[in-house]
Amino acid sequence: MFKRLVTPRWLGAVVLAGLFAVASYHLGHWQYGRHVAKADRNARLDANYRADPRPLGEVLASSPLPLARQWTRVEATGSYAGSAPLYVRNRPNLGSAGYEIVVPFRLEDGGVVLVDRGWVENSAEGAAVLPPVPAPPDGTVTLVGWAMPGEPSLGRSLPKGQLASINLAEASAASGEQLLGGYVLMQEEKAANGAVAERPLPLDPPDRSLGPHQAYAYQWWLSMPLGFVLIWFGIRRELRMKGEAADRAAGRAPKPAKPKKTRIWDEEDA
Repeated sequence: MFKRLVTPRWLGAVVLAGLFAVASYHLGHWQYGRHVAKADRNARLDANYRADPRPLGEVLASSPLPLARQWTRVEATGSYAGSAPLYVRNRPNLGSAGYEIVVPFRLEDGGVVLVDRGWVENSAEGAAVLPPVPAPPDGTVTLVGWAMPGEPSLGRSLPKGQLASINLAEASAASGEQLLGGYVLMQEEKAANGAVAERPLPLDPPDRSLGPHQAYAYQWWLSMPLGFVLIWFGIRRELRMKGEAADRAAGRAPKPAKPKKTRIWDEEDA
């Protein structure tokens, strides 16, 4: 069998099997990495989502928010900066597509943080007509929400007042405000004068599902030897066919097939 393996035909198959094994190894690690990322997200949610809120200044700074602080529940007091709301496009919620509404919020220490006040449905046929949104409350406001890192830029050029993602650099340019290194997903807000302002719809609770990534990782890793197993069966079949051809050429009778075992239920059916 080894002599057959070192022929050019089967050496090529071995190379392909090796490439498939390497690809399966890396694909398995990629899927397992996605599983670990979701498990870490759930751990952050368990630790932070319903915890007592911390002062925003202890969590957010001018530098980007570390992933380890994502979903930290925070509290801040200040006032909405008066900038027009920014519409973040193509955001799913409640089974529909719409806009998340983000507004700059000026803190008592002078810093400005972007606040995601919620979601509105896209009721128009095109993006040229934006749906109306409830105005944020005037005056001093205390809000509670979750600290979130900014999102990557999608590199799209959009009409004024619209964003493709919650990218803090693009939101800063669109609002004219120097923003902190994360944004706040608002849970609730309370005006100092006791007035209750209407707000956009809250977002769906965060997804906690782990998905099938761990199972996919194991499937990829278990499939690593598949190519070599197929090569082994292929060489065995080739050697058997070569032996049968040699027997026919020499006039030898082919080896008799192994007798089929009779099963108990076969005898009962006879």
